[in-house]
Amino acid sequence: MTGLVLVGASGLAREASAVAVLLRHEGPLSIVDDDPARWGTLHGLTPVLGAVDLLTESVDHDVVLALGKGRHRRRVATRLELVGFDPDRYTSIVHPRVVLPGSCHVDAGAIVLDGVVLTADVEVGRHVVLMPQVTLTHGCTVHDFATLCAGVTLGGDVEVGEAAYIGMNASVREGVRIGAGATLGMGSVLLEDLPPGETWVGVPARPIRIGVHT
Repeated sequence: MTGLVLVGASGLAREASAVAVLLRHEGPLSIVDDDPARWGTLHGLTPVLGAVDLLTESVDHDVVLALGKGRHRRRVATRLELVGFDPDRYTSIVHPRVVLPGSCHVDAGAIVLDGVVLTADVEVGRHVVLMPQVTLTHGCTVHDFATLCAGVTLGGDVEVGEAAYIGMNASVREGVRIGAGATLGMGSVLLEDLPPGETWVGVPARPIRIGVHT
């Protein structure tokens, strides 16, 4: 591959492009986004070439989905799959100061920013985003498209489901399971399993009850 294309003119794309520069990724760095108002402009210092469909033309470029929410990354990945996009073109962006022990694995398409710590036997899935200062301790598994915001800490053997979202500075007790598509609010402390699709907040974290009045 001779270049790198980020999908989405987002704040995450600014961060990912900064890491790509540090990594001295081979070839040009660019962004694609479906908003016509962004085409031909700079996002930070990175040019926005045009719509996402351009990816099918730039076949010699690596690709990273730089959309902040996991469900958005999953939607774009599905869209590209339907038009025959080669998943082998996805690459990971890992900040050069992040240490990856031999027992840990980061899959294709992941974005791992500065200060992230993986201790031992950690599995990070495809298109996962780990924001600055995230800590994943022994035996953690983070499934595809999940997003862990800045300062998140997971105790040992925590499992984070597909496209789950964990807010800034949240903490999760060891052995806890977070279901697919679930959301844990920023600053929350999760002490028990969080079911799929639910949103929990607080210390200790409890589910948000929609439509309940006191």
